[in-house]
Amino acid sequence: MKVSKIVDSRDNWKGKAKSRGSTVRTLRKTAKAHKAQRACDQERITRLENEITQLRTQPREHGLPVEKDASIEHRTLSVLIVLRAIVSFRSVPRILEVFEPLLRIKMPIPHFTSVINWTLRAGIAIFKQVSLISEPWVAIIDCSIDIGTRKALVVLRVLLSALESKQGAIGPRDCQCIGLEVSHQWNGQLVSEALDKIFAKAGMPKAIIKDGGSDLNKGVRLFCEQRPDHTIYTIDDIGHFAANGLKALFAKSKSFIKFLEITTLAAARIRQTNLAWLLPPKIRTKGRFQGITELATWAQKILTLTGGQGKAKNNSDLKKARGVFTGLAKLRPFLHRFCQTCSITELFLKLMKTHGLNEATYLAGKDILAKLPQRSLVRIRLSAWLEKHITIHRHLAIAQRPLLVSSDAIESLFGLFKTIVQRNPQAELNRSIYLLPLLCGNRSCSEIDLALKSCSHTQMLSQVEQTVPPTLRQQRRQQFKKCSTLVPKSGNLQRLETG
Repeated sequence: MKVSKIVDSRDNWKGKAKSRGSTVRTLRKTAKAHKAQRACDQERITRLENEITQLRTQPREHGLPVEKDASIEHRTLSVLIVLRAIVSFRSVPRILEVFEPLLRIKMPIPHFTSVINWTLRAGIAIFKQVSLISEPWVAIIDCSIDIGTRKALVVLRVLLSALESKQGAIGPRDCQCIGLEVSHQWNGQLVSEALDKIFAKAGMPKAIIKDGGSDLNKGVRLFCEQRPDHTIYTIDDIGHFAANGLKALFAKSKSFIKFLEITTLAAARIRQTNLAWLLPPKIRTKGRFQGITELATWAQKILTLTGGQGKAKNNSDLKKARGVFTGLAKLRPFLHRFCQTCSITELFLKLMKTHGLNEATYLAGKDILAKLPQRSLVRIRLSAWLEKHITIHRHLAIAQRPLLVSSDAIESLFGLFKTIVQRNPQAELNRSIYLLPLLCGNRSCSEIDLALKSCSHTQMLSQVEQTVPPTLRQQRRQQFKKCSTLVPKSGNLQRLETG
């Protein structure tokens, strides 16, 4: 047999094998695609059957299924975005535009003013639901910072069992807002009158937690003196009390003043340089000693970084850092005592804020304070606070149930409020104050939906007009409107002849 015939036969065989293999692969792919399509069809059939079953079980009106109000869902969603995401009102329409293709509700994107009105309606409706309760509770009161020309007095209600059930620090979601009063100024008499009005509706608390402000101290004292038949204990917030102790110990110390001077000057020198990563925490003037522990921790790390023996290399970061923080090494003994005092105080605060005060934490707190020098002013003051408040705990007769001794929940509430309203240079405390009741507690969709139904836009405007004074912007518009020249909409104007 010729070789050419063998080659031709082999080529024919190879061609048939390739064609057969290609056909088999095509058939396999087709079968796989058909199998996947059948699975999708079966899933679609199952989903449609479930929808048909739901439609058959829905209540009917005139023979047709009753559809849920889509506008209510849309309003509820807008309010929930503000509360859960803690974003400004202007952000809600933008968020809805992004997620509109993924949402089942097809409605026009609302204007941010509509979101404000919906949120305030829900807040007012929930605020009006405040009533008497049988379970014992404590009140947390505080005044907000000055926003424009006004301050707000806010009162929160916290159950005595909240700290025990949560096993952690109390936050805004564990509280209920029972009091909101706005005024241009607050003094003892005004605070007493406001508490009288608030507690007449919500009932009498077992104790009142407050900071060391003179207006709150006098107001609570006057309120308690006017009701000798009710025993209401006063609890000093442990955070503010400890900050006052640190302030009394260090504020007038020459070493501390020198430390602040070095820190402030160094921050100005390295702020826009390659050493900006060494910047200290923000040094506040008001409330400085409430966050002083961060500054103490930073100082300890700087001493460790710039310390050590030997000369640093020229143009190195260590050489520049030593030059910037010149004089800090001479304060090493003071900074060691300062950092130790702040760290022990922070440990004591963490214990009281997280676990509350009872007999167990009382003994643990005494052990922590024993690490401070015996003549330390901070130890003396915190020990006196501990003895005073364990006596209150025993008088309340609540066994080993922890007593709340911190007002951090109301501070956190103010922080959330400021984040949402986005303060600006002309900011004022206006009707947005009714956002606070919504930020308290864990509001569900059904609660917000019901609140929107129970408070109309007209009712919201009436409530705001009765409780919130006109803002400076509103007063300016009213006065400028009076001064504006009125021009008739139609008709011929008569010319005034001169001469």
